[in-house]
This record gives sequence, structure tokens and C-alpha cells, in this order.
Amino acid sequence: MAYQTTLGWSILSSGIVTLLLEVLPGDSLWWGFALVLVGAAILYSRQV
Repeated sequence: MAYQTTLGWSILSSGIVTLLLEVLPGDSLWWGFALVLVGAAILYSRQV
């Protein structure tokens, strides 16, 4: 089940990158928050 952990880290890091790039036009800030939450949820579900 290493796939879920890898997927979680990938989504989480994508969210962090998106937050750093919030200066771009559009709603990238909300995409960043959503990706961070999804990634964190996947990592949490993997540890439980």
C-alpha cells in the first residue's frame, strides 16, 4: 500500500507548491488548500 502514501505526499506537496504560487491570477489559493486537505486526509487514513 505504498501507493496511497506516495499519492498522499504527492498531493500534499502539490498543495504546498500551489500555495506558494498564489500570486498567479485565479483561485489557485483555494486549489492549494483543497490539495493540502486531500493529501493530509490520505496520509491520515493510511496511518489509521
